[in-house]
Parts: sequence; structure tokens; C-alpha cells
Amino acid sequence: MPSEALDNLARIGQLDKVTFSQALMDKMLATAQSRLTDARRTENSTETRFDCAYTAIRAIADAALLKHGYRTSTSKPGHHQVTIQCLAHTLGVDLAVVRVLDGLRKQRNLSDYDGELITDQALSECIEQAIRLQQIAATKLASTT
Repeated sequence: MPSEALDNLARIGQLDKVTFSQALMDKMLATAQSRLTDARRTENSTETRFDCAYTAIRAIADAALLKHGYRTSTSKPGHHQVTIQCLAHTLGVDLAVVRVLDGLRKQRNLSDYDGELITDQALSECIEQAIRLQQIAATKLASTT
């Protein structure tokens, strides 16, 4: 059952209601796994590894929204932020962790749009958070087929 917070976000146009698809959710989770594998490849640049780990986080967050019958309205600015903030409602992620994930989103934006280099610490944090989120998703989004 979707939470009141998700319903409210849909009402104001930040989320769109969609029909749940197990196949699509499985694809999203497979994308997350693939990106996390790439993030761990030390032959990739730090920026590529960070981007892959961040994409894994976002793919898991998208899959969690889908499980609840929603997706972000990608035509609106800030859809990545909304997706990450919804993790508190879709996977029960602690708000302190959501703030860390949002900080990683901001770091990704600085890297992508301003050319800011990714530190080893930021890379490690992003990979670690992606791994933790994947573990939560494995439990809470387990296939129903």
C-alpha cells in the first residue's frame, strides 16, 4: 500500500502513478547490479566508478518506487532528488542515510555539470551506500514470481 507521502507527491505532480511490472523492476535491479559491478572495477576512472555507483543507487530507488506503483515525473526538474528522498517511504531507509544519498547526488551533479573531481572518499562512500541499498532492496523487493 503506497504511503500518504507518495500519494501527496503524485497529487502535486512530482510522481506519476504507473502499473507495477515485475519484469521492469527486475530490469532496474539488474541495471543496478551491473552498474555496481562496474563501480568496483579499478581500471575505470574514479569519476566513472562514482557515476556507476550513483546510477546503481538511483536504479534501486526507481525500482522501489515502481514496486509501490509510481515513478518520478522526469519532465520536472529535481526528479533524481525526489527519487532518492522517496527511499524513506519505499524501502524504509533512515532519513540520515537519505541525506547522505542526497549529498552523493549533489556531488554527482558537481562532477557532471561543473567538472569537479571525485575524491576517493566520495567514491568509497557511494559504492558502500549502493551496496547497502542493494542489500535492503534484495529483502524488500524480492521477486514475487
